[in-house]
Amino acid sequence: MSETVETPHPLEQLPGDLMMWVLIVSELLVFGAGLAAFLAVRIGDPAGFAAAQDHLHRAAAGLNTVVLVTSGLLAALAVRAREADKRLRTRCLLAGASVLGLVFLVIKGMEYADKAAAGIGVETHPFFTFYYLLTGFHAAHVLAGVIILGLVGWKDSPRSVEVGAAFWHMVDLVWVLLFPVIYLLR
Repeated sequence: MSETVETPHPLEQLPGDLMMWVLIVSELLVFGAGLAAFLAVRIGDPAGFAAAQDHLHRAAAGLNTVVLVTSGLLAALAVRAREADKRLRTRCLLAGASVLGLVFLVIKGMEYADKAAAGIGVETHPFFTFYYLLTGFHAAHVLAGVIILGLVGWKDSPRSVEVGAAFWHMVDLVWVLLFPVIYLLR
């Protein structure tokens, strides 16, 4: 008699947890819709959007890109460390990723404070409505990610580290899409 080997369902082969993937995909769709709306409105006023964009701090946003991508690397290394059962290294890497997330928020907060001091708000121009909406929503996800990474570091099972890192990578990916569209696209 031959034994039948069951092939795992593709969804069972996803790293982490299916519900986290549902959350990640839904968040990517929300951000994608926001970026599509930004680009659609921009078509009607390219000169106004370009003039408004000139008030942004591209260097700070570039630095924030390096900060988040580096934090994503630390989260990925934490997954590997946990798979190798290096719990202290895992926690240190997750703490490093969290600290870089906080650095991102400080830089973004300084950018917001500068805009407020210049009298630039959500009603200044449609560009800034989208700017605050998209980057603010992203900043909320960074804060949530920092909390998730902290909880994952405390309860550092291999699965939880993988799930937390997956969320953090989504946060990175969203910024890597927001940065060029909002700060660089002319």
